[in-house]
Amino acid sequence: MKRSRWAFVALLLLAAVAVAIGGPKPQSGTILSHTSVECGSKKSKKQEIDLMCQQYVVRSGTTDYTIRQPKPEDQHLIPLNTAIQFTLDKNKMKFKVNGTGFQFVVISQAAASSGVSAPTSSRP
Repeated sequence: MKRSRWAFVALLLLAAVAVAIGGPKPQSGTILSHTSVECGSKKSKKQEIDLMCQQYVVRSGTTDYTIRQPKPEDQHLIPLNTAIQFTLDKNKMKFKVNGTGFQFVVISQAAASSGVSAPTSSRP
């Protein structure tokens, strides 16, 4: 009896470790929009130059993620309406497009907008 109980406890512990090691599950999403935003500046001789970063909105199911490239020198443009498979790890989103791997910082997440405006009522 004690042996079977210990075997059961060991099995539960191994299952918990296997789930923890599995890592984040991939999710599917679509690139909805793109903007360039200021993300720093650098001095060049006597002039200060603003650095721009690419910022995207990715829709996955009912959630919109706003993501930004972590460094301004990574200037790859990802086409709109591109379907991606991504993983989330803390505040980072990782995915590949056309064989190129990307890692973006998640700026925000929000409920996806339905695109339907609420009806307005007019009262006399």
